Amino acid sequence: MGDGDGTVLGILVWLAIGAFYFYVLWKIFEKAGKPGWAALIPIYNAIVLLDIVGRPPWWLILLLIPVVDVVISIILLTDLSKSFGRDVLYGLGLAFLGFIFGPMLAFGGDTYQGPSAA
Repeated sequence: MGDGDGTVLGILVWLAIGAFYFYVLWKIFEKAGKPGWAALIPIYNAIVLLDIVGRPPWWLILLLIPVVDVVISIILLTDLSKSFGRDVLYGLGLAFLGFIFGPMLAFGGDTYQGPSAA
């Protein structure tokens, strides 16, 4: 085995994890009645997420501001959890343990209730 084998393996693992997260977001979008493919388009996927939770599109600007983006992301994930009939704690789970709570939301029995922030 060569020296670059670890790097190649690392890249493949990173790509597999990224593909899984795109799939999770795709399924969440479909559950909310949005096109799943929108999860693959940068910036547009944030606009679709804002629509799903009932926040105005100009919030995209807030997601571009360092530090503010962390707070806004937590608010959006809490809104997303409420939009699927879950509570604030589930939203915090999405924010801090997304690798567990995201797939649970995507593949679980939760149904979209409508925008929580509307």
